[in-house]
Amino acid sequence: MNEEFIMTNIDVTHCKIALLSGGWSDEREVALASGRACEKALREAGFTQVDFIDVAQDGILAKLEAGKYDLAFIAMHGKFGEDGCIQGLCEILHLPYTFSGVLASAVGMEKQIAKTLYHTVDIPTPAGVEVSVSQELNEEFIQNIVETYGLPLFVKPASNGSSYGVSRVTKKEQLKDAILCAHRGADKALVEQAIIGTEITVPVIGNKNPHALPAVEIVTGAEFYNSEVKYEPSELHHVIPARISEKAYALAQEYAQKAHEVLGCRGASRSDFIVNADDVPVLLETNVIPGMTENSLLPDSARYEGIEFFELCRKFVEFALE
Repeated sequence: MNEEFIMTNIDVTHCKIALLSGGWSDEREVALASGRACEKALREAGFTQVDFIDVAQDGILAKLEAGKYDLAFIAMHGKFGEDGCIQGLCEILHLPYTFSGVLASAVGMEKQIAKTLYHTVDIPTPAGVEVSVSQELNEEFIQNIVETYGLPLFVKPASNGSSYGVSRVTKKEQLKDAILCAHRGADKALVEQAIIGTEITVPVIGNKNPHALPAVEIVTGAEFYNSEVKYEPSELHHVIPARISEKAYALAQEYAQKAHEVLGCRGASRSDFIVNADDVPVLLETNVIPGMTENSLLPDSARYEGIEFFELCRKFVEFALE
């Protein structure tokens, strides 16, 4: 194991943690599941003062001010939790918090901006176009997209997660409805070429010296890794290590680490790829607060490397307090 990830001597008895979960996004229930799992893991790691706080409840600001917390452990996904908003509140309160800061969180959620940064460090991504909610979706516009990018296409909200609002388009006639569906989750939709190949994900943990964990192959039996499949038992869908070539495996870990760094992530991130027919991992997106139940992709990968879930959560506290 990388020396940076050996346990340090945090005073777990006196470290008071506000575990922030829930929220208002489409991913509220997912966040609550992550939050409860992290609360249990932190207690297993020896932290005796962990307060579970659903940020959607009244009085969140007063609770955080009155609690005299040493740290906020953020177990939130999607809007308000993963996009820099809750991070900004923690900054105002001078409260250290887990995972990425305001800017990295905001950029990570804005998929098109993130793709621009990926290109600066030569990470391949799917070709595509962003479509604003004000765009007239007439026949000419739809035809132009299909002629430019071909079929099939993936359409997704430009700033959402957990596959909410994502559609796979195989016919031109489906494209307009898919964009409208994506616009229900965000003001902008991202229309991208569908990359055909093996779906994998690579978690990265750390701050100044981030470390790529084992790549996980995702086997679904569905058209794509949708929100239903994501929260089925992990043993049905996760293969570790991913069954790809050594070249593609090394590239995926390199790209995931580069993505973590170019976005300015800290603590953890998880980058999703399709390994195409040319054995090249094509980066779809980076999650700045990955799912954090015991059987989520990041904890599964860490466990394969010998890092148990409670150790992983403790490391996230350590990274936040560095």
